[in-house]
Amino acid sequence: MPTDFGVPPTANDIRAKVEQRLQDARSGVSVPETLRVEFRGRPIHVEVIDMPVDELYYNPATHRVSAQRAYDPAQEEALTKDHWSEAGQGYLHQLLMAKPSDPHLRDPDFEKLKQSLQDHHQNEPGLISRDGVLVNGNTRRAALKELGVQSIRVGVLPASCTWDDIRSVELSLQLRPDRRREYSYINRLMAVEEQIQQGLPLAAIAKLFHTSTPALERDTWVLGQLRDLVRRSEHGRAKLRLMDFEDAQERFAELYRTYVKEKAKDKEKADTLLEYRLAAIVLDVAKTDIRYIRTDFRESYLAHRLPDGPWDMPAESPKAVSIPGLSRSVPGPSSETAKARALTDTLLRAKATQNSGTTATPEEMVEANRSITLLEKAFDESIDAAEDAIRKQKKRLVAPDRIIAAVDDLQQCVTDLVLARGNNSLDEGAFDDTLIVLRQTLVKLSAEASRSIQLPGEGLSWLREAVADQR
Repeated sequence: MPTDFGVPPTANDIRAKVEQRLQDARSGVSVPETLRVEFRGRPIHVEVIDMPVDELYYNPATHRVSAQRAYDPAQEEALTKDHWSEAGQGYLHQLLMAKPSDPHLRDPDFEKLKQSLQDHHQNEPGLISRDGVLVNGNTRRAALKELGVQSIRVGVLPASCTWDDIRSVELSLQLRPDRRREYSYINRLMAVEEQIQQGLPLAAIAKLFHTSTPALERDTWVLGQLRDLVRRSEHGRAKLRLMDFEDAQERFAELYRTYVKEKAKDKEKADTLLEYRLAAIVLDVAKTDIRYIRTDFRESYLAHRLPDGPWDMPAESPKAVSIPGLSRSVPGPSSETAKARALTDTLLRAKATQNSGTTATPEEMVEANRSITLLEKAFDESIDAAEDAIRKQKKRLVAPDRIIAAVDDLQQCVTDLVLARGNNSLDEGAFDDTLIVLRQTLVKLSAEASRSIQLPGEGLSWLREAVADQR
């Protein structure tokens, strides 16, 4: 993607209209409305004016639809060829209304925004460059266009604003803790990558994204894996897209934690485990079930359940890989890792074919569906067997089991409260005292879990937020 998109064809007319409306606002009887933004590292207040909805342009550099642009290659080509054309802007309009993980569907969050604008009008102004490019408020403009609203309130950035400024300001606004509609998972990863490529230190990026340096290291690792999966899936005209993994955030976060731990013990086993867990993610296996895929997964459970197919590889070890420019070579992946990688590659290509629609032949589609069905069955049966074996091996309760037992008791407590309300038998004072003990216990649980887990998942993140003001 280019770093400088130039200016829209009507930029001169827009600049003139912006200047006139700024002058009109300054000469009015009321105090002009302003908007506070971060510009080149410091806060400034920019003036707010009304602009015609139809005369502004969507931002072709917006991070909000970066991954989704690959959804329709023909429309993406038109957008890349001319970002300001009716076709290119129309494609951005379509993507801004779409569900990030499945752009042929409307995003429920977009519908909520549209309804809110219809009921309550525009609460917060958008933000434009003097050339009429929306730096913030692209989705709001799409909703207003759908509603047939004629004007939109926007702040106006200084005349010296560059495309680097546009990217930075958009990020600073969208990543505020009180943001209304977050970037999708993949678009956030790509926004992080862009900042790294621009040479910004990880500590500064972490501050910008309201996260930690270890979390950024995880995110860059995940995006690297995603790009590799897309590359490995490509065959003929079919390939997967980054957006196809939009709903796998928690599974990739857990995969990273597991891989780092296993790699410290045995890299070859960790690489093999990585491939089987990647295959499970492609098959859309639930996060809780993926946990049963361990280093012995193929040998103990999967091998005898795999039917003959293209995922079968000879058992010989791959050849060593030579290092260009040096009279040295390094061992290739182990035969077990190579077999796991071949299975994942077969699955990736089948998924790419399945998602390709009319570009695949009927024969290719039948073969892809067959491969996916067989692998789904083999993985489901193997995971069930692994789960059963792991449960039988447990000799004592561990932390997750105790949480499950506590949840059972709390669910029973809900039932008891309903019954007590019916016969007015609840000791409210004793119940309140018990809730205080529960609060204190949850604070301790959060503290100890945070010490044990460096990169919290969705559950621990919720707990930490819930007890944040109790410490």
